[in-house]
Amino acid sequence: MSAIAGILVTAMVTPALAVTGIAANNSIGMFENLPSYIKPDELAEKTNIYATNSDGSPRLLASVFEQDREEVGWDQISPFVKDAVIATEDPRFYSHGGVDIQSTLRAAAGNALETSGSGASTISMQYVRNIQVQKAESIQDEAERDAAYEEATKTTIDRKLKEIKLAIGLEKEFSKDDILLGYLNIAPFGGRVYGIQSAAKYYFGVNATDLTVAQAASLVAIVNAPNDLRIDWPENIPDNQARRDLDVLPAMLKEHKISQAQFDEAIATPVTPNIVPPSTGCQTANDIAAGFFCDYVTAIVKNDPAFGEDENTRWTNFKTGGYQIYTTLDVDLQIAAMDAVNANVPKAYDFDIGSSLVTVRPGTGEVLAMVQNKDYSADPEVTATNPGASAVNYSTDFAYGGSTGFQVGSTYKIFTLADWLKTGHSLGDIINGNAGTLNLAQFRNSCTGGNGGTYAVKNDGGSNPGNVTVRAATAASVNLAYLRMAQKLDQCEIKQTAEAFGVHRADGNPLGDNPADVLGTNEIAPLTMAGAFAAVANEGVYCSPVAIKRILDNQGNELPVPPSTCTPAVEPNVAAAMVDALKGVVNGGTGAASNPDDGIPLFGKTGTTDSEKDTWFVGATTELATAVWVGNVVGTVSLRNTSVNGQNGGQLRHFIWSTYMGNANTKYGGNQFPSATSDLINGVQVNIPNLAGMTIDAARGAVTAAGFDFQDGGVIDSTQPAGLVDGSSPAGSATKGSTITVFTSNGQLRSVPNVTGMSPSQAVAAITAAGIQQNQIVFDGPSGGSGVKVTATSPGAGEPIRAGSDKLRVTTKAG
Repeated sequence: MSAIAGILVTAMVTPALAVTGIAANNSIGMFENLPSYIKPDELAEKTNIYATNSDGSPRLLASVFEQDREEVGWDQISPFVKDAVIATEDPRFYSHGGVDIQSTLRAAAGNALETSGSGASTISMQYVRNIQVQKAESIQDEAERDAAYEEATKTTIDRKLKEIKLAIGLEKEFSKDDILLGYLNIAPFGGRVYGIQSAAKYYFGVNATDLTVAQAASLVAIVNAPNDLRIDWPENIPDNQARRDLDVLPAMLKEHKISQAQFDEAIATPVTPNIVPPSTGCQTANDIAAGFFCDYVTAIVKNDPAFGEDENTRWTNFKTGGYQIYTTLDVDLQIAAMDAVNANVPKAYDFDIGSSLVTVRPGTGEVLAMVQNKDYSADPEVTATNPGASAVNYSTDFAYGGSTGFQVGSTYKIFTLADWLKTGHSLGDIINGNAGTLNLAQFRNSCTGGNGGTYAVKNDGGSNPGNVTVRAATAASVNLAYLRMAQKLDQCEIKQTAEAFGVHRADGNPLGDNPADVLGTNEIAPLTMAGAFAAVANEGVYCSPVAIKRILDNQGNELPVPPSTCTPAVEPNVAAAMVDALKGVVNGGTGAASNPDDGIPLFGKTGTTDSEKDTWFVGATTELATAVWVGNVVGTVSLRNTSVNGQNGGQLRHFIWSTYMGNANTKYGGNQFPSATSDLINGVQVNIPNLAGMTIDAARGAVTAAGFDFQDGGVIDSTQPAGLVDGSSPAGSATKGSTITVFTSNGQLRSVPNVTGMSPSQAVAAITAAGIQQNQIVFDGPSGGSGVKVTATSPGAGEPIRAGSDKLRVTTKAG
């Protein structure tokens, strides 16, 4: 039939074209030189994004599409639809060879060869036109796309001839059923609805296989003029019903596709749509607060070359490729995270408060939960008027739909801790934690060469704890101790250690490596910090975060997905020692309020920035690492000095973390962490020289020669002669490299002699001989007489007393 149709059309077009003024001797050659074959491309289909339910089944989060289409097979379409299309559009579909000669001659005779619709265009010809339109719409370049669309839809004879030739070629390659099926899957049904399955779901809320005669006829009526006859617009319903009742149903009856009874029943049925809007866009995942995670997944597709050579190609593939994307999101954890955030941080408040919770699984990098205190919306009108909505993902980097990050405060100290341990220091090392002004020239930086000037720093709350172990400094988050630790390290290497843990600025700029950065002035995304702590829990191996487990194309084939890359950040022994120190944070330290106290081993670190603008708690078990940030999105309101719904703002991070992880731990549990070796926990103990009576210079030499750092503690009251060393803190022994604070005597103290058993006069002589003035002596009891003896002194023998001022009480008793 196709061959006969070709011959007949070739002969037919000469007089038809002659009417238009085209020379007859050109017409045959024109037709014969047209292309004869068109290959249907993959249809644009919607992409679905799934999370995982507690039973392991997929849960649809959202669908993203340019064309709402769900391609179906022959047996998934009601026979009423097929019959309605053939009866209305092309009654001789199964008997012609791509061109209905009778209809085409009739159209040509009426000088209407270029018209569309049932007059001359067969189903095969309409399918060709839809294929050409689909090809045009897939072109990335806007100008090329518009030109191709114009070429595919223009009402000219040469376009109609090309359509005829291609329809004939199509019928040579495909069966009639395949052509009809392709037509029903590609056809537009108004707006963004394409294909019979999506049309059935959208307009009537049923699958294509379940459409009634009346419903099928109403949908086929739309094909004739998709945007004029679509029935989701009430004003179109009368015209749709007229087309259904006057054209489609009578044609089905005439062609014996339905009985008179079926016809009568359908005619009596009003067009009553049941509009079921498709799940489109990430805002549909807001029911479990997963809109931002969904948006993160779309950003991964846009950014990763695995999905195409450039961003435009990747995004088009995403919206049209019919991907089935199965993500790492755990619905149970996501709901627990949503509940914990919603219970503590309002979506909108007196100031622009923000919060984020992200969980990463150690060892896999899988992102299991991602929540913030806003509803996701990409609509500028919504976000401009609703302070509880946002398009900015607080959890991720700017390049992945996020903000430019937030200062992480003391959570960043773990990278100084890591560098401290891997360079041979220990948790038992002693560091001066008192506030002070630091000489910036003493901070080594092999990247930049260092800085000059001074840096005056205080501890949170103004504390001055003196000499503390690194373990204690970590639990109490002592700023000065960590800065003095950094003085013994290389600032460049601290930065490189952080980078080994996957840490980077959210805005894409390089990490800072100034001394202040030790205290967390870099602006980093919560997802990045969760990934870093997951590496600590994973025995020092960092696994880059991943959100996609697998992707299937529209044919069910597996596509490559971006993998997690796992690399060692520190040795396992170093990670174990880090965990040991960070356990102290949640067991009586600054993060004790975050501990759910459920028996699952965990560690963590608090972080609070200047003016309490940003507050953090990041921690982990062996199974889950979670970062919680609560802070100012815009502005600087002190959370610690602000009440949020009756709760102290500085405590909200702890309430969220403990509540959420308590629930999460019931599902994932957790094991004991490995133990570190003694050299990293306690260090190598070295004897501290006895410095008493030395000059300060001699003491400095003795301390440094023994492998310690010397710290001048200044002048104190002492029994040693003025100007000589009284002693040190610590004394006895300490780990090599510890800071030994040396104190110089002011010579103001005297040591009380032992005068017990002496007579009062003998006691006075001994006391004054020790440098204590007689007017400092106060007798409790007789100061002379026969048989009177001293029984005690206060202060006691060997204890110090300030010369010239303090009183020495001497207790006597008659014998």
